Amino acid sequence: MENRGNPERLVVVGGGMAATRLIEEVTAAAPGRYRITVVGEEPQPAYNRVLLSCVLAGEADIADIALKPEQWWRSAGVEFLRGRRAVEIDRVARKVRLDDGARLSYCKLVLATGSRALRLDIDGARLPGVHTFRDLADVEALSRLGANGKNVLVIGGGLLGLEAAHGLVRRGARVTLAHVMDRLMERQLDADGGALLKTLVETTGVRVLLGADTKRIAGAGRVEQVEFADGSALEADAVVFAVGVCANAELAHDAGLAVNRGVIVNDGLVTDDPDIFALGECAEHRGVCYGLVEPAYEQARVLAARLAGHEAQYGGSVVSTNLKVSGVRVFSAGDHLGRPGADVLCCKDPRMGVYRKLVVEGDRLTGAILLGETSGARDCLDLIRSGRSVANVRDQLMFGAPRLQEAA
Repeated sequence: MENRGNPERLVVVGGGMAATRLIEEVTAAAPGRYRITVVGEEPQPAYNRVLLSCVLAGEADIADIALKPEQWWRSAGVEFLRGRRAVEIDRVARKVRLDDGARLSYCKLVLATGSRALRLDIDGARLPGVHTFRDLADVEALSRLGANGKNVLVIGGGLLGLEAAHGLVRRGARVTLAHVMDRLMERQLDADGGALLKTLVETTGVRVLLGADTKRIAGAGRVEQVEFADGSALEADAVVFAVGVCANAELAHDAGLAVNRGVIVNDGLVTDDPDIFALGECAEHRGVCYGLVEPAYEQARVLAARLAGHEAQYGGSVVSTNLKVSGVRVFSAGDHLGRPGADVLCCKDPRMGVYRKLVVEGDRLTGAILLGETSGARDCLDLIRSGRSVANVRDQLMFGAPRLQEAA
């Protein structure tokens, strides 16, 4: 319902995907209720961080990944302060201080500060030539490496590492990917899926080293060589860390809010201050910090409803991945390894680059891996989330997407 009185002051710290979706939801659910200010540290308009790999690979331009046009923000009545950083929360005065000294009053405050890329705690991690892959500035730096045909080592065989390696190869770099684990994307894939993905990635021109524990980056003033725990070494012009992220929770911590791996929130996305909320990658809910977009969007829907005065609760998310990684379609959701006693259905065709695995417990689909050919991914995810019986379509699951109404 539209608020015809004086609007409350809502300040959102963070100008990324979670913040943008929240503003979209709030302005639809409670038009006119809030006077909204967004504080974004990056100078660019809000963009789709998931598509940074497409920009790096030369498959999209920066303009293509903008989340909302300038006109949308103006029409929504949102004040977007770009290139500004929040440095202090005064909970008593209910103000946020920015790096330029400005102080913003708030009635409600939302922390959507996201996360930052980690670097391994090793010698040479700060040498010139060592990069991360997290924002548009990183993409611009990595694009220059590719254009100059540099010899680049990417450390980390998860989603970001694979995307960085793929984009660098497409730009013209010579790329080696080093991963400490025994398979790529070990959080999303089992041994067979990881082995097939390695084969497919190597066909794109990326050299993959597994069980490679990076110990030191060496060079006289800049990156020249990378040394591993087994005593081997690799010459490199540049290194890219893609070894995970860490929640940006310092602002909350300094304000006296409860922080663990992230800013701790309850099922209402509320911190231990009833007027301060958190969502997205900076938030920790029931001990989990989600590093994916879909949970952030689910949290945004819940928080927007609460800010609009409705009852809403966030109960957690079923984690899933459904992306194109190094040109290969990958879907993973639920308990894809399976507990003892679960039925595991597999179909593998290495020559065609296809691997499909479904985990069924009783009459419920509890996990899935679809690699190379991902038809039915959305329906699999719906079945995992809903827990609906697959007894009548069990024989069809492996070969396509059964209609959900048939799985009643």
